[in-house]
Amino acid sequence: MHKSDVWPADLGPVVCVVGARPNFMKMAPILRAFASHQPAIPTLLVHTGQHYDRDMNDKLFEDLRLPHPDINLEVGSGSHAVQTAEVMRRFEPVLDEKKPSCVLVVGDVNSTLACTLVGVKKSIPVVHVEAGLRSYDRAMPEEINRVLTDQVADILYTTERSAADNLKCEGIAEERIRFCGNVMIDSLLNNLEHARSPAITLQAAGFDPALIQGAQGFGIVTMHRPSNVDHPEVLGALLGILREISASIPLVFALHPRTKGNIERFNLGHLIDHQRMIVLPPQGYLEMLGLMSAARIVLTDSGGLQEETTALGVPCLTMRENTERPITVEQGTNTMVGRDIESIRYNAVEILAGRGKSGRVPELWDGHAAERIADDLAGWLLERHSRL
Repeated sequence: MHKSDVWPADLGPVVCVVGARPNFMKMAPILRAFASHQPAIPTLLVHTGQHYDRDMNDKLFEDLRLPHPDINLEVGSGSHAVQTAEVMRRFEPVLDEKKPSCVLVVGDVNSTLACTLVGVKKSIPVVHVEAGLRSYDRAMPEEINRVLTDQVADILYTTERSAADNLKCEGIAEERIRFCGNVMIDSLLNNLEHARSPAITLQAAGFDPALIQGAQGFGIVTMHRPSNVDHPEVLGALLGILREISASIPLVFALHPRTKGNIERFNLGHLIDHQRMIVLPPQGYLEMLGLMSAARIVLTDSGGLQEETTALGVPCLTMRENTERPITVEQGTNTMVGRDIESIRYNAVEILAGRGKSGRVPELWDGHAAERIADDLAGWLLERHSRL
């Protein structure tokens, strides 16, 4: 039998690491691609428990048709140092026991860096999916995680061509870099037909769907970054402009727990307490997908939503000073407005007048990124195994 017709019995599984909600959307298509690859690539799914809400997690796994983790490290919350250290401490025995062929990490959360460090220190190859993205803002913990992970990982799969330029500028050899496309868009395209109707989402939350069914349509808001929600004057100003925009179009505000707590703490509840600001609790993946795909405008400080709105062709205003996903601005529907109230107002008016960016879907955001990763990684691991 040809060596690639079956996975070698002495070549261990790929340990796939998830730690926070965005990781699940990236990992689901990868696991499917590995399972359907010929030969099938054995995997072990490890959830670090960095972010864990039992109800939301169970729903997310169900929505994404993602298998439940083989191992949950149950790390929980803590400071960056405590959380990173605890993930490392609990992850090391997993590698000792399972003897994997490699460790695959996605994104830029603390679990990504922590598991990378453990793998590298134990001479186990590390693969980083969504490598090379840079905001060049070292005040963002995610930026530190991205830079350090990319420096030591063996294989770097990128979502856009500019990521390779970032990596080369940091001294990373070109042979470690692979342009594969965006697995987040794999998930989006795979699940679009299963997306929940916005009317059903509103009904489930106790709202009248008629609130968003007028001729003007509706917009979506998400906001959770500390720079936007941890300071009363900044949060108050942003909520004020959102209230102003809602006079023109009703806004569905999926309220993050951090943001909700600070609105209460700073006594800003009056700014969102009106009929045209429809405040929902955190939503499941299929609910958010349904809302986004039907929205006329999205206002956010999320990284993932910048990509998803570009793939859906929905105009997006990103309330951040920088982005690690510049392709969404250069080619997509994303406009950076920071915390500049005048910029938010002007761009919202332009979008609602039909003059928003139409954009285009970037190269290789075609729903097949995970398959390209499976093909490339299997070849690399099998070749490496034949030389050992």
